[in-house]
Amino acid sequence: MPPAAETESSVGDGSPPGAAETARGLLELTRPGNILSAGILTFTGSFVAAGVFTTPYHVLAAVLATVFATGAGNAVNDYFDREIDMINRPDRPIPRGAVSARGALAFSLVLFLGAVVCAVFLPVEALVIAVVNLLALVAYTEYFKGLPGVGNVVVGYLTGSTFLFGAAAVNNALAPSVLILFGLAALATVTREIVKDVEDIAGDREEGLKTLPIVVGERPALFIGVSAMVAAVGASVYPYFNSGFGLAYLVLVIPADILMLAACVQSFEDPSAAQKRIKHGMLLATAAFIAGRAFALTGPVV
Repeated sequence: MPPAAETESSVGDGSPPGAAETARGLLELTRPGNILSAGILTFTGSFVAAGVFTTPYHVLAAVLATVFATGAGNAVNDYFDREIDMINRPDRPIPRGAVSARGALAFSLVLFLGAVVCAVFLPVEALVIAVVNLLALVAYTEYFKGLPGVGNVVVGYLTGSTFLFGAAAVNNALAPSVLILFGLAALATVTREIVKDVEDIAGDREEGLKTLPIVVGERPALFIGVSAMVAAVGASVYPYFNSGFGLAYLVLVIPADILMLAACVQSFEDPSAAQKRIKHGMLLATAAFIAGRAFALTGPVV
């Protein structure tokens, strides 16, 4: 008899889900909030790198490729995590029966195809980043997720690289401010992923994963996360002093830094609330870069 996650999907009373419930489940697989955030990050990378766009269609293609790829990654992650989610996230589409495991996998492949179609219209450097990210995403889902610290770093890179991808779409991926934005996002994401691992420790231990909190303990893992966040906050001052980002940038980035540092302190008592606050802080920091670039001189950043 196959495990529950492999059977055809059904709702709580055992009956097959209706079309509306399945559609809702497929949408939930993509994590709409996450794909919207990822699209905004890619747009931000393009905007910080180029200011006024000379290739708007490339920017649009990059944003859509990011949205499709992020949705695909989330869906395939739920496919591989279906056993763990029975413990940690029973309300997700596969555990609750809104979508079958095979349906989630097929849906992720369709989304990956959409990402590939969008990416082929982009410059070569953007294509290289897309290929590297695809390989990293597959490797993370299949091999790295349960390795202490490695999975956190991979997710951090993937999040930060959305800025690089957006900048590459306008042929300016190596702009120093974009690189700082990449580093800030990557480090903040590493912290958030460690906090999430602490939140999910029961299900991860049941599944036999070797996440950082399981291997070194919850508090030492959180202290590692705090160290990464302090480094990110330190890097956030660079655009003000070296790239012409003025007061508008500081007005937003300082509260973002405070919010994320406060969330790190909160993570020792309430990891669930803390990781959400870190995410909000990251979005506020993104807004700071947009505001800083909007008020900077036109033309490529330095």
